[in-house]
Amino acid sequence: MLSRRIKRSPGPLVARVLAGAWREVPPAVDFSADDLAATVPLLLASGAGALGWQRVRYSMLRDTPAALRLHEAYRMHALHAAIHEAEIQQLFRLFREAGVEPVLVKGWAVARCYTERWLRPYGDVDLCFKPQDYAIAAAKMQEPEAHKFYVDLHKGFSYLDNADSDDLLARSQLILLGDTEVRVLGIEDHLRILCTHFLRHSGWRPLWLCDIGTIIESLPDDFDWQRLLRNDPLRINYIGCVIELARQLLGAQVERVPLAVRERRLPGWLAPHLLRTWGRAFPELYNDPVPLAALMRRPVKFFAGILRRWPDPIEAIIRRQKPFDSSPRLLHQLATSFSRAGKFILALPKARRQW
Repeated sequence: MLSRRIKRSPGPLVARVLAGAWREVPPAVDFSADDLAATVPLLLASGAGALGWQRVRYSMLRDTPAALRLHEAYRMHALHAAIHEAEIQQLFRLFREAGVEPVLVKGWAVARCYTERWLRPYGDVDLCFKPQDYAIAAAKMQEPEAHKFYVDLHKGFSYLDNADSDDLLARSQLILLGDTEVRVLGIEDHLRILCTHFLRHSGWRPLWLCDIGTIIESLPDDFDWQRLLRNDPLRINYIGCVIELARQLLGAQVERVPLAVRERRLPGWLAPHLLRTWGRAFPELYNDPVPLAALMRRPVKFFAGILRRWPDPIEAIIRRQKPFDSSPRLLHQLATSFSRAGKFILALPKARRQW
């Protein structure tokens, strides 16, 4: 049961508006025009404006001022999707001409799972390469013809997943985009990476949980749950928690998920905490852009910087590679803070010389 304080915050309204919004025929609206208006800034800031329009486009709210703002976002995302898809095709041709094969993760690889690809906006293009091919890919991006692209290159897959790179590549697949075949990860590997990515970044974008709902509700008949989970208790815990959050907060239909995964008891603080996070357009989940060492001679700002670096509990648990269970979240936050403090002290002499 969510507290009254949580219920009055805008986070639960965001969840209500986005519930089932990824479906071709979303659920009937169960919120007012005022509720919708209260969520619009948050939806737009988190990239979920088009999904907000999808939820209300067939309802009596479609002509309200708030809905019209969401419709504008929908049209803008459709334009951006066309531009990004053309760029992705060019990038794959560019790298293949150089003799290297990229694997596209997140972004378009997720958007293609939606009923309309522009419901899921994305910015840069994440491309992974075999470690031995990374230098060639990086050099290619330095050429003049590649300067116009916003690309995030990854050396292997270690940043995204701890599975063996050769195994991930062996299970990857080619999907036709226009007249170009684009290589993406297998659905099991991609879902695992999306769940981990959601938790690693403290789940601050509700759009990421919509991704999970979209994929869970459109799983192929031959989906390999063993490959997704790999008999890893920690991985089962993480994936099960994300799927349960998608069910509880966004109404995702999880009947096809094995009982061992979807019957996951969430810590009592997790869903309310996530809703509070969604109630802030840009939560301060990440480090202050000004290094602490630069604030050493300004005590007030120094201590304010320390407070801004207090770890989010989801982030702390993931960093420590611990399960989401009944253990106090404060212990994980304290342990993460002490670890950061130790690293800061060790790096302080060099940092002070730089600043």
